[in-house]
Amino acid sequence: MNPKLPDPVQEDLRQAHRLEWWTLTWMSSVVIVMWFVMGSSQAMKTALVEDILSLVPAVVFLVALRFERRRPNAAFPFGFDRVQSLSSLIAAVALCAVGAILIFDSTSSLLSQEHPTMLPVRVFGHDIWQGWLMIAGLVYSVIPPMILGRLKQPIAHRLQDEVLDTDAMMQKADWMTGLAGIIGIVGTGFGIWWMDAAAAAFISLSILKDGVTSLRVATAELVDGAPRRLGRVDLAKDSLKLHERLSELYPGSKVRLRATGRYIHAEVCGPLPHRAPTVQEVWRGNPERAWRLAQISFVPGSGSTS
Repeated sequence: MNPKLPDPVQEDLRQAHRLEWWTLTWMSSVVIVMWFVMGSSQAMKTALVEDILSLVPAVVFLVALRFERRRPNAAFPFGFDRVQSLSSLIAAVALCAVGAILIFDSTSSLLSQEHPTMLPVRVFGHDIWQGWLMIAGLVYSVIPPMILGRLKQPIAHRLQDEVLDTDAMMQKADWMTGLAGIIGIVGTGFGIWWMDAAAAAFISLSILKDGVTSLRVATAELVDGAPRRLGRVDLAKDSLKLHERLSELYPGSKVRLRATGRYIHAEVCGPLPHRAPTVQEVWRGNPERAWRLAQISFVPGSGSTS
């Protein structure tokens, strides 16, 4: 972990690291179970695709964390903090893909009036309606992501980690898709053929909305946008307070802030100060998040405050 980070932040990073490995383990088992019980149900097929794609954020988080630990070198003199922004983009694209796939598959099934078939299967010498096996598989697919997502969400907020937050939203999409699948299969059992695909279509809209929001935030970071609120497109309150404080300390200067992964970099363009300020002097947000201010740069120039 980064030795410059406070101990509580480093502990959160270690916990997030463990949670992502748990995610890969449990969600892989979910994929295997869903593969064996999916049958011809549209909701089951889309849930399986969604469960496979849900592994992407966990993988990119672990890869990004490994790179983030590396020290700056001649090839990368500014370090690897921005790899977290790139990972956010990859995770957001995966979430958007889940929503888009769900919408396409479910809509296609509704338009083609595809009737899912759930014939009896023989298990231990007894004939069992295949729908019961599907429901059992979906119930199992709901439990791990519901628990993991709820564990990740508070850590993501404390770390201001977009990848972990997107992963938590992916976990939410997992269990919501599972519940929608159960509703669809029960409806199919009662002869309501369209409920299977309609349930998947309904839940896909919320998933796609979350994915688009995450994509907008990740894109803003990569083009040096001002820091955003976690999982939102509006500007972060800590960032606004920092901008206000720097403008007060250096009137007539142009203050610019940008997000680099979970960190904030500030640039003050104007007359050079006699001394560099301390973090305590400029940070007006939550003191526990002062570690986010990674750098304050002073650039000679005349610019006006913005």
